[in-house]
Formats: sequence, C-alpha cells, structure tokens
Amino acid sequence: MTTTHLALMPDFLDPMTLLGYFGTWALVGLLVVIFVESGVLFPILPGDSLLFVAGMLAAGTAAVADEGGETINFQLWQLLVFIPIAAILGGQVGYWIGRNLGTAMFKPDARFLKQKYLDEAHLFFETRGPFAIVIARFVPIVRTLAPLTAGAARMSYPVFALYNILGAVVWGIGLTLLGYTLGQFEIIQKLLEPIFIAIVLASVAPMFIEYYKRRRAAKRAGIAAPPIDPA
Repeated sequence: MTTTHLALMPDFLDPMTLLGYFGTWALVGLLVVIFVESGVLFPILPGDSLLFVAGMLAAGTAAVADEGGETINFQLWQLLVFIPIAAILGGQVGYWIGRNLGTAMFKPDARFLKQKYLDEAHLFFETRGPFAIVIARFVPIVRTLAPLTAGAARMSYPVFALYNILGAVVWGIGLTLLGYTLGQFEIIQKLLEPIFIAIVLASVAPMFIEYYKRRRAAKRAGIAAPPIDPA
C-alpha cells in the first residue's frame, strides 16, 4: 500500500509528508521531531500520529516515498529502542531549560510560555503528583511544556527523571506498537486521516475535560470560569 498526502493537514503536521521530506534520513528526522516535541520549546508537531505511522511502516502495511521515489522503511526494534531514548532526552533538556532559566521565560503575553502555564503547573503537580509528567506525554502541547514548567517549578530532579522515563517509554513504545498492530487491518489503512484526527481529538480531550471541571467549580463558587486557551 502506498500512502499519499493527507489533504486536510498542513505539511508539517502530516506525518506522511514529513517523513517523505526527510527521505533517507527519515529515522533521524523522526527522532529529532520526537526530541524537540518532548520539551525543547516547539510544541506544534505531530508526535502521536507520527509514532502511529512509524509503527505501520515497520509492519510494512503503509509506504512513504521520498522525493526521489525511494520507499522509506523502519525496523521495529529501532523504533522501540530509539524513540523512547529521544523522548527521554527531550524531556530532560526541557527540564534543565526550565530549571536554569526559571520563571524568566514565562510572560503574561507570551505566545507559548505564558505565566499562567507556570502557575497552573504548580497546581497540576500538587493535585496529581509527579505522575502528571506521565499523563502529559499523551497531550499535545502539554507534553512539550510539562518538562519546562516542572524545571521552572523546581520539581525534584530524581522524581522528574523517573516519571519522565516512565512516560517516554509508555508513550513511545505504546503508540508505535499500536500502529504496528492495528495497521495490519485493511480498514485502518483506508481510514488513516480520520484516525489521525481522532488521535488528535483524543489527545486534547483532557484539556477540555479539565476546563469543564473548572467551569463547574467556578459556577459553584459563583465566579466566572476562565476562558479555555489550549495554545
């Protein structure tokens, strides 16, 4: 099966197109994207769907060609070893960026590193504990900002490192194996774009659930609920 560009997605969010751009360096490009999205200040990347597609490519149930027409292939063992490593390292770098630069990066009017993210991170970690680092892996944007806010909030490094490793392994291996396994069904191959959209919706659902909880709490307290701002 040869998979083409997904029309409803911009190129940098389309995992097929993105891997095609990387060509013979597809594995390196994949790992760089995972590393960057795991904590290095660029949160808008297709991490979840990219892992799913990588698993399908390893299973041989999807095909992506580079600009020269050569088919890109992955070995499953490479993905299961190197993806978690790239995710762990990205999180570690994000933590130390936040730790060393502290709150100076967070501004009230910043595009991504808003002061409110830091304030909410304190509450997020207090209410959910360090396991929040694992949960954040499965939420776009949040998985990039979580290590930064954890570092800026001075979370204990050994605790962060433990949960960062756990989250990276569960996320990286889990979604890759999901693509590897489900990609063998023909119906999955035919419905790739709706599946990618479903993955995105499922990933951002926790943000809307959290907003709904805060809105209900605000109504009970008799105050206006804060507006949702997933960006």
